[in-house]
Amino acid sequence: MYSYTEFDEAFVRERVAQFRAQVERRIDGSLTEDEFKPLRLMNGLYLQLHAYMLRVAVPYGTLNSRQMNQLAYIAETWDKGYGHFTTRQNIQYNWPLLKDVPDMLDALADVGMHAIQTSGNTIRNVTADHFAGAAADEIEDPRPYAELLRQWSTDHPEFQFLPRKFKIAVTGAPNDRAVVKAHDIGLEIVKNDAGDTGFRVLVGGGLGRTPMIGKVIRDFLPKDDLLPYCEAIVSVYNLLGRRDNKYKARIKITVHENGLDEFKAQVEDRFALLRGQFGGADQQLLAEIKAQFARPDLPARDLSGFTTAYDNDPVFRAWVDTNVAEHAVDGYALLTISLKAHGETPGDATAEQMREMAALAAEYSSDELRISHEQNVILPHVAKSDLPAIHARLQQHGLATANIGLISDIIACPGMDYCALATARSIPVAQQIATRFDELKMEHDIGPLKIKISGCINACGHHHVGHIGILGLDRAGVENYQITLGGDGTEDAAIGTRTGPGFAYDQIVPAIETLVETYLDERESPDETFLDTYKRVGMAPFKAALYPAEEKSRAA
Repeated sequence: MYSYTEFDEAFVRERVAQFRAQVERRIDGSLTEDEFKPLRLMNGLYLQLHAYMLRVAVPYGTLNSRQMNQLAYIAETWDKGYGHFTTRQNIQYNWPLLKDVPDMLDALADVGMHAIQTSGNTIRNVTADHFAGAAADEIEDPRPYAELLRQWSTDHPEFQFLPRKFKIAVTGAPNDRAVVKAHDIGLEIVKNDAGDTGFRVLVGGGLGRTPMIGKVIRDFLPKDDLLPYCEAIVSVYNLLGRRDNKYKARIKITVHENGLDEFKAQVEDRFALLRGQFGGADQQLLAEIKAQFARPDLPARDLSGFTTAYDNDPVFRAWVDTNVAEHAVDGYALLTISLKAHGETPGDATAEQMREMAALAAEYSSDELRISHEQNVILPHVAKSDLPAIHARLQQHGLATANIGLISDIIACPGMDYCALATARSIPVAQQIATRFDELKMEHDIGPLKIKISGCINACGHHHVGHIGILGLDRAGVENYQITLGGDGTEDAAIGTRTGPGFAYDQIVPAIETLVETYLDERESPDETFLDTYKRVGMAPFKAALYPAEEKSRAA
C-alpha cells in the first residue's frame, strides 16, 4: 500500500494547523457558522442532526493494522467508542466536539490519513474493488491508478469548487465489485483485441434524486492517458455543469442535457490540449506508486487443518461458504468480516472490534485490511489453514456472522438517527429486517439477496441498485417507505423499479417478508436467486402480493 512521502506529511500537517486556527476562531466567535461552514467542509467536518460528524478518507478502502488501531484510538478518545464505515470506503465519527477535531486530524496524520475532500463540491475519496490486488478474476490491481487519481485530485486548483460533488470508482476485474456504473466517472481495466491493457471509461452515472447508469465515453483508453482524460472530463463538466440548481448540478444531468455525443466531443477537444502537458511526469509517479503495491509473498501452506474443520464443523462451514472468496493464489482466501451482526447497526465497529481486526490483519493477512462499499471489512491475504483460528477469534468479538451477500447484509445510511438531511429512519429498519429473518432461520435458504436502505432521496444507502431497495420519505410528517425491485450494482447494473405506494414504518418489515415469500414460491429451484427470479417473472407477482386489495379491485 502507499506510504506518505515527506511532501505528503508536510502537506497534511500544514492543513491540520490551518484548520486548528480556523476552529479556534469559530469557538471564540471571530467566525460565524456561515463563514466557518465552507472551511470545515474542506476538512470533512459536517454539522449533523445532533452533533458534528467527521468523515475520514480510507483511500480506495486500503488500511494497515497501525491505521486501524489509530481509528480505534480516535473512537475511544474523542468519540463514543465506535466508528461507522460508509459506502465510500470512509469511516465517520458521529459525536466529536468541535474543539477536539484538530487533535483527531493530528492523530490521523500520525498514521498517514486525513479527512481532506471527504466533503464539498470537489472530487471525493476515490473508491476501488475491495478485493483489489488479490481477486482471482482480476486483470490488474486498480489501486495504483486510484492512488494516482487521489494525488492528482487532492487540492487540484481547478476542481475545488465544482458544480457539485464528484465521485470516481475503479475496478480491475470483469466482475464489478465497486459499482463503477453508478459513479460520475467509472473506470474498468480491460484488454483490447491486441492484448493491451487500458480503461473502459464511463461517465454520468449516479444515484440520488435522478438515478442514472453511466454511459461509455471511451471503449478503450490507453493507461498512459488516464490523468489527462479524466482532467478533460472534469474540466468540461466544470464549464458546462449547472450552478443554478443543485438538483441538476451533477455530471449525469450535464451529460443528459447536452447529449453524450456533444459532451464527448468537448472532452476529446480538451483532452487533445491537455495530453501533451503532462510530459510523462504522471507515468514516472505511477511507476513509483506501483512498486508499493506489489502483492506480498504468500508461501504454500498445508490445508489439512482447514479441510478437517470444514468437513466437521457446520458453523465454520457456513461461515466459509458465505464470507470467503477465491484468492488469486492457491491455498489463500479473501475473507470478508461482516459488520452486520443481526440487530446491530450496519457498518458500525467498536474500538475493541477495530483493534481485533487490526491484530488479525497483522498476524494473518500481511498487515492489510480493506473496507468495502458494502460496509464490511476484508482480510485480503488469508491462508486457508488459518481460517479456523481466525473464525474462533472473530466469534469472541461478535464478528463471525455468516451473512455476506445474504438478506441481513444490508447497506443502510445513518438516516434520521444522525443525518440532518434524512426524512426517515434507516438503521432501525435494517436491524428489524435482519433480526426477523434470523428468527425465521430462513437467511441461508433464501440465498443471495441484497437489500439497500436510504433515509432520503440522496440515496447514500444505494437503494436504487438493491435487489430490494427501500427509500424512506416524509409524508405529511409520517415516515413512508417506498420499495424498488430489480436493482443491480454489478457489471449488469440496473436501476430498480418502484413497486407502488409506500409503506408505514410498522408495515415495511412485513412487506419485505411478503416479497421474500413470493420469491420462494416463484423460484424454479433453490439455485435461482431473487434477482434471477425477478428478471424471469417480472414485477406482477410481487406487486400482487404486496397490494392484494388493489389487485382484487382491478380484477373486479
